[in-house]
Amino acid sequence: MRTQVAIIGAGPAGLLLSHLLHLQGIESVVLESRSRAEIESTIRAGVLEQGSMDLLIQAGVGHRMQQEGALHHGIELAFGGRRHRIDLTELTGSAITVYAQHEVIKDLVAARLAAQGQLLFQVSEVAPEGIDTESPSVRYVHAGEHYHLQADFVIGCDGFHGVSRPLIPASVRQDYQRIYPFGWFGILVEAPPSADELIYAQHERGFSLISTRSPTVQRMYFQCDPKDDVNNWSDDRIWNELHSRLENRDGWRLKEGPIFQKGIIGMRSFVSAPMRYGRLYLAGDAAHIVPPTGAKGMNLAISDVRLLSQALDDFYQKSSSDKLHGYSEAALKRIWRAEYFSWWMTSLLHNFDDTTPFQQQVQRAELENVVSSRALSTALAENYVGAF
Repeated sequence: MRTQVAIIGAGPAGLLLSHLLHLQGIESVVLESRSRAEIESTIRAGVLEQGSMDLLIQAGVGHRMQQEGALHHGIELAFGGRRHRIDLTELTGSAITVYAQHEVIKDLVAARLAAQGQLLFQVSEVAPEGIDTESPSVRYVHAGEHYHLQADFVIGCDGFHGVSRPLIPASVRQDYQRIYPFGWFGILVEAPPSADELIYAQHERGFSLISTRSPTVQRMYFQCDPKDDVNNWSDDRIWNELHSRLENRDGWRLKEGPIFQKGIIGMRSFVSAPMRYGRLYLAGDAAHIVPPTGAKGMNLAISDVRLLSQALDDFYQKSSSDKLHGYSEAALKRIWRAEYFSWWMTSLLHNFDDTTPFQQQVQRAELENVVSSRALSTALAENYVGAF
């Protein structure tokens, strides 16, 4: 078998890249270890920046996002018993849409299949070869048969634990990582929205977040010990914790409902550089991870493949490799800004075990400065909506 671009991984990065290449007349094959049902049902957060929204619409896969996603023009910061609104649109002219990642995946899978794209699920034993030559390939097993896929390029969109990143020799690869000493306890709830926009809350008991998934399903998180066990948390205990951290002096009350999913996620910042080695290119979680506080994960994946699709278009249409050679540098510039913002938001809103009373007061002063200064509010808003 032969294609122009072999893509490993059918997450948002791999699927969107395949679709963008299709629109440019470039062939690709997507290899995914999981089933279609699994990738379309794994519920993950989804806050789309203005630029991500625009690209999905331009690519013809944004109709359901526009119909069903929740367009938000602001976010709220809650601390000291009060909520403070950051007006994203007034400060930047842009907005965000809350639209879960698995819904984006559904839209992209449907688009690739409608275009008769080559999208293979439940693939195993994926092994890229010859990535340091001009004729790379990927060996894999599908439906019990062994295949050898030859390509011009191999794109690793296979996540943090995928096979792609380790192929870049340790002698040329630098990994940067920060493991945070807390996690997020997340729940999905059958309930109407408690607020019109996302609420990021800082409290002496720890951080919490209120988000929406649909008019009837809400996503809520609170800071916890990453080694905790969900079985230690009854529904009553969860609600008591959220009420304690979120309710304020104006009488606002959190809306409860049946909890149908619980889980604890760890928090890390991670970047691997370079994102290119020979004819292998990394995109999305294969190269970088951000704590979800800054709402950047899926947006960075979209930004990566936007750059890659443009670079590959130049290669095939203009016989130019300049953008391919500059891909890693260009992507990392955006990535490090998002890493900074996500780290800053995390530090601003979470409690650290080793924080001194002085540092606690400085954290509160910084929050007060952010909500009272138009310049600082604008800086937060610009980073949040991706207006840079």
